[in-house]
Amino acid sequence: MITVLGSINMDLIATTDRLPQPGETVAGSGFATAAGGKGANQALAARRAGSVVRMAGAVGEDGFAKPALALLTEAEVDLSAVAHVGEPTGTALILVGGTGENMIAVVPGANGTVSREQAHAAVEVMQNGDILMLQLEIPADTVETALRAAKAKGILTVINTAPLTEEAARLARLADVVVANETEFERLAGHPVPDAATRKSALEKHHAETGQTLVVTLGGDGVIAIRDGEFFAARGLDIEPVDTVGAGDTFCGYLAASLEQGLDFGKALRRAAVAGSLACLTPGAQPSIPPAEAVDARI
Repeated sequence: MITVLGSINMDLIATTDRLPQPGETVAGSGFATAAGGKGANQALAARRAGSVVRMAGAVGEDGFAKPALALLTEAEVDLSAVAHVGEPTGTALILVGGTGENMIAVVPGANGTVSREQAHAAVEVMQNGDILMLQLEIPADTVETALRAAKAKGILTVINTAPLTEEAARLARLADVVVANETEFERLAGHPVPDAATRKSALEKHHAETGQTLVVTLGGDGVIAIRDGEFFAARGLDIEPVDTVGAGDTFCGYLAASLEQGLDFGKALRRAAVAGSLACLTPGAQPSIPPAEAVDARI
């Protein structure tokens, strides 16, 4: 089983011909709402990848709570560890430009109430062979509590260092598997990583220091990773992206599920990369997450 401790949001998505510059107003061409939040997105991706998944987090007692959980409910994700609190359900305000690139502002709301007690409770019921997945849209002390509790219990932990916070580098060192994009990896490395050679060297150094599995996503250029002293690389599909929102979360969920299902690490990377590519072909975070049969047919 995979337990995801993380955020649950409603995404409010506006599409424009291009993204605005600071202080600029541009006309929108469309608007939609979709369930989101990095935690919920990754939970749904892991579930659609074929794993049994439990979601731990919080929503409000407002009109956004039910739709924020709708696709998780439909997918039969275990929601018994999701609290309903007085704060509003978290929201993400998303602008998507004509090239598929996006700008996002996240309002934590109920996600900010996810507590250390919830972290302990989530880990307490986990068993050998389970995976705990985390991101950084809930309080840092809650993430740290979960990581330390899981380590004490021998549970494999996966952290996605997004969004990039001041605590990201410190918290990342507590996990077994770290997934970061290029910008996030520079924070972990502690210095600029301007090219592939520097990135490989930085990965090797960081891995030697920590022993962690490190995965760096490179957008259209695929993914590079180091695990047990061995480098891996994988590419997704050649596509014309419609909307990149949720692609990274899809990658993370599929990677965790593939590892939990016992796939070879290189094959797990490739499967996750293909899933992330397919997620770029449909607008929205959760609606774009492909089912396992669609992913496996393209590997």
